[in-house]
Amino acid sequence: MTPLPRWRVESREQPLRWGWLSAPLATVILAAGLIAWSGAPVVQAYGLMVQGAWGSTFAISETLTRATPLILTGLAAAVAFRARLFNIGAEGQLYLGAMAAVAVGGQQAGAAEFTGSVAWLTFWMVLAGASAGAAWLLGPAWLKTRLGVDEVVTTLLMNFIALLLVSMMLDGPMKDPMAMGWPQSVALWPELEFSRLIERSRVHSGLLGALFLALLLWIVDRYTTLGLGLRAVGANADAAAFAGLPVRRLTLITALMSGALAGLAGVGEVAGRTSYLTLDMSPGYGYSGIVIAMLAGLHPLGVVASALFVASVLVGADSMSRALGVPTYLADVMVSLALLCMLVTQMFTRYRLRLVRPAARSPA
Repeated sequence: MTPLPRWRVESREQPLRWGWLSAPLATVILAAGLIAWSGAPVVQAYGLMVQGAWGSTFAISETLTRATPLILTGLAAAVAFRARLFNIGAEGQLYLGAMAAVAVGGQQAGAAEFTGSVAWLTFWMVLAGASAGAAWLLGPAWLKTRLGVDEVVTTLLMNFIALLLVSMMLDGPMKDPMAMGWPQSVALWPELEFSRLIERSRVHSGLLGALFLALLLWIVDRYTTLGLGLRAVGANADAAAFAGLPVRRLTLITALMSGALAGLAGVGEVAGRTSYLTLDMSPGYGYSGIVIAMLAGLHPLGVVASALFVASVLVGADSMSRALGVPTYLADVMVSLALLCMLVTQMFTRYRLRLVRPAARSPA
């Protein structure tokens, strides 16, 4: 009996140079099939999506506003994942950063007027938000380095703890007495809110800060010994420890950087968009940051492009839905398809499938 052929996964001698282009192409084709399945014209739907995201000043401002927290949470995930610290808790760190910002810069009940240096108080507000996010991730990182506890589980569960803590504060010490019973915090002083980059829009100066941090992280990763150490730990922690690198210290530094970035995303949402804290402030920015980091290949500058892409899809899908009646959750499906296509593309750019036909056995 002749043995059946089987598939074997083999490494390529040289990765495919242009293989990554197939990921967005496959995403567009698969999403077009879903749009056609819903009964809408594909070309018109894509045109409305692009127009809804970039077709006017208002559309551009909304896309950039949505992209700002996505850049920061994407950077938080990219920094952590690159050092093999799988931070799934950016959502909780975002809320803790926002709560700390309100605690420092919020209008307290009974206060007559804002006093003090605006720049100095803004600095402390931003520092408090970054510190709160960093501290929230420092615990799981310490448990990983000292006790070997899986950080995926601890960071994920701490998201729920953070939300319960925020809910307790909004119903207690931080509750706005003028909110008619609605669970929201007191507002920030108007002087502490971030300036607008486009007049009569919601896009704020936090976007410039996010872009600066992306550039700074790329420089650190590419040209500093800290970046080399973090990449070495991510490549092989045992080999890095054998070479004399302080793996535990580098892991804790990674946790501080990642948590601080997620906390800054919360500061930006409070100081740049809402001016107060609520439990529905984030529609899942922390979890979306993981998708953005993976789409970018964990590259800090690629995170910016990925965040703009995801924001464009989310904002443009609203316009497409209103005009054609296409379900709005199609945007989430498109983002998920983009991630799946990117992962499959990365696999086939490095590996290939080969059909192996076993030699026929000679008769006994």
